[in-house]
Amino acid sequence: MDTEAAWIKKVGKLRYGYKKHVVTDEEGLALLTTAANLNEITNLGDVLDTLKIEEGTPVKAGKGYQSQKNRDLLEERKLKNHIMKKAKKNQPLTAWEMRFNKLISKTRYKVERTFGGMKRCFNSGTAKYRGLAKMHTQNLMEAIAYNLYRSPGIVVSNAKKD
Repeated sequence: MDTEAAWIKKVGKLRYGYKKHVVTDEEGLALLTTAANLNEITNLGDVLDTLKIEEGTPVKAGKGYQSQKNRDLLEERKLKNHIMKKAKKNQPLTAWEMRFNKLISKTRYKVERTFGGMKRCFNSGTAKYRGLAKMHTQNLMEAIAYNLYRSPGIVVSNAKKD
């Protein structure tokens, strides 16, 4: 039994393991690995610390990162808040919030595509080791391998721009 992993209930199913928090930019991926029971709201600062992000940069994130604490954190770091809006109980999203989410999704799909590619190519949804340090290393190796896998396409697409 892995003592550093934790249980989480997701979509009605119990899961045991770790959670991968990923930050990406034009240069590639950076990530943070935590126990599965730690939610996104508490980790945004740690995730942002994995990369040097310039002031004024829009931070796009899923609904799990939506909280007043994270809005304040982004404001404090002088970053633009592009975290997807989340409906509250008995308070559906406004038309503007739905439009905002749709605009954010046009960029975020690239990150989600990255997760899908990593899962498809490297079976990244499966823990192969025990312990947080080893799992973080597994996640780093998968990110490095994925960056190498994608590098020929990135080089070609950048060459066409010049």
